[in-house]
Amino acid sequence: MQHLDLLVVRKALEWSAAGRRVWLCTVLGTYGSAPRAPGSLLAATADGHWIGSLSGGCVEDDFLERLSSGAFPEPTQVVRYGDGSDENSQIRLPCGGILEVLVENLPADCDVQAHLRELAGALAGQRRLIREVTLPCGTRRLLPDVEQGPRVERTGDHLRLRVGAAQRLLLAGYSTVAQVCAEFGRSLGFEVVLCDPREEALQGVELPGVEIRRELPSEFIRQGGCHADTAVVALTHDPRIDDLAMIEAVRTEAFYIGVMGSMATSAKRLERLRRVGGLSEAEIDRIIAPIGLNLGSKTPAEIALAVLADILRVRNGIARERL
Repeated sequence: MQHLDLLVVRKALEWSAAGRRVWLCTVLGTYGSAPRAPGSLLAATADGHWIGSLSGGCVEDDFLERLSSGAFPEPTQVVRYGDGSDENSQIRLPCGGILEVLVENLPADCDVQAHLRELAGALAGQRRLIREVTLPCGTRRLLPDVEQGPRVERTGDHLRLRVGAAQRLLLAGYSTVAQVCAEFGRSLGFEVVLCDPREEALQGVELPGVEIRRELPSEFIRQGGCHADTAVVALTHDPRIDDLAMIEAVRTEAFYIGVMGSMATSAKRLERLRRVGGLSEAEIDRIIAPIGLNLGSKTPAEIALAVLADILRVRNGIARERL
């Protein structure tokens, strides 16, 4: 699966390399009902070519119409849809939603193209970046992203935009909990991959939109299946699957690594990983076991909710003690 935002940046780079000015739009914030998450991208040219999405319809039409009439000449501009504050737009979003969008006017020059190439590399999983943009002058710079946090942060006229690969949820082995995790993950915008070599476990399994790989998850991880925007969760109670997945996962940059089990089972597993797997204490500390938030979960849906909630907590840079 290709990240939509990666396609946007690649097309913007193609247009720029051909000598065309590009307007790059980034969703900064959503309030109420809004279909696209902060950080989502759209790129367009003045002659009506565009790629990406901001809202799934009405906002794009309004933006393109205004762009074709000569709007957005400034290096950067923040446009707010849905609350009537922009006198040039009377768009109303469903259920009173509000959408705030950064619009950047990018000339077709070498600096812009170098910037877009770096963004494309980050979105392809090469490395995670923080993109800093200063309003209204449009000064841009890229910094390494070494921690989790919100995709968009704003302090006055200073914006920090996190850029990375599509968020991936890697399910190590199939179970009823994994089934619900896959469904939740898809609805939250994750690219979901399920690895399980057991034909009997996968018989009759249907997970629309999920990539199912009939191989050990540890092998998929070893061959490069994890990047810094990957959450690895093991949910089978089968040590051959769970333990091997943990051993390989801690050697990657995955931002979340967790395995299901009771307190007693988890303690035995971690000791086994030290003794047999040879994991260091620093590697053991990266494994969340028992997995998920302590919500008193019992059913597969409740456990899956606790798992995804904890993944979102880590992804957004929120410590457990702040909950």
